[in-house]
Amino acid sequence: MIFYFIGGFIVIVILYLLAIMPRMLNRPDIAPFKGQYYAHRGFHDNFSDAPENSLKAFELAAIKGYGIELDVQLTKDRIPVVFHDYSLKRVCGVNKKVKELTYEELKELKLFRSKERIPLLREALDLIHGRVPLIIELKIPYNPKDTCEKTDEILRKYRGVYCIESFNPLGLIWYKKKHPNILRGQLSTDYFKDKEKGNKFQFFLLQNLLLNFLAKPDFIAYHYIHGKKLSFWICTKVYKAHAFAWTIKSQEALVESQKNFKYFIFDSFIPE
Repeated sequence: MIFYFIGGFIVIVILYLLAIMPRMLNRPDIAPFKGQYYAHRGFHDNFSDAPENSLKAFELAAIKGYGIELDVQLTKDRIPVVFHDYSLKRVCGVNKKVKELTYEELKELKLFRSKERIPLLREALDLIHGRVPLIIELKIPYNPKDTCEKTDEILRKYRGVYCIESFNPLGLIWYKKKHPNILRGQLSTDYFKDKEKGNKFQFFLLQNLLLNFLAKPDFIAYHYIHGKKLSFWICTKVYKAHAFAWTIKSQEALVESQKNFKYFIFDSFIPE
């Protein structure tokens, strides 16, 4: 009986290790992303004239030489815009979702009462113009097809350095099939400790990176306070996937996170 137990345990461990395995062969070159801090949603201050995910925040980041992390989702008329929340309430004071308004309607809204407006992805890329590397987060609630296709139509014309990441593994699977040469990253966190609302089984799969065998990410972008999670540790220390930390908000946190991460997305302070 003990041999069946041991055999079953070994099989489970092997299946687990296969499930969380990132891309191991033909990984894209990470060199253009090294030696860089990444300004979360641009070098922003939501109480200033350069709020998050604004053209002004991207310009400031580029001037200061920081890489930029930004978010992309689609409008009602399927135009890629740069905006983080699915809801417009926090940033624009409107109780609607981005996907419920056309771009012409979104153009009338202001970001945190500043003069800045929700930018098109194309506008952001034209402004940055390859000056610094980009981490582009795809905001994909369910089916990735529209978001990935519309975003890719624009990114294919961009000559700067960029990678893509998403919490939704389906977006990474789309890129694996369509553009295997593009660096892709799985975003995750400890959903339970962060008290996220949603499907608990789905959260269990995502926080433990159990869909890596399908998405085959090149890097894992994990909430830095959970950098000791077993699956993250195995992916980055054993399988050598690149480790990106989000979102660092102090110099002390930056120093502490260097034990588990090599790449850092920051806001609310200036890294030393």
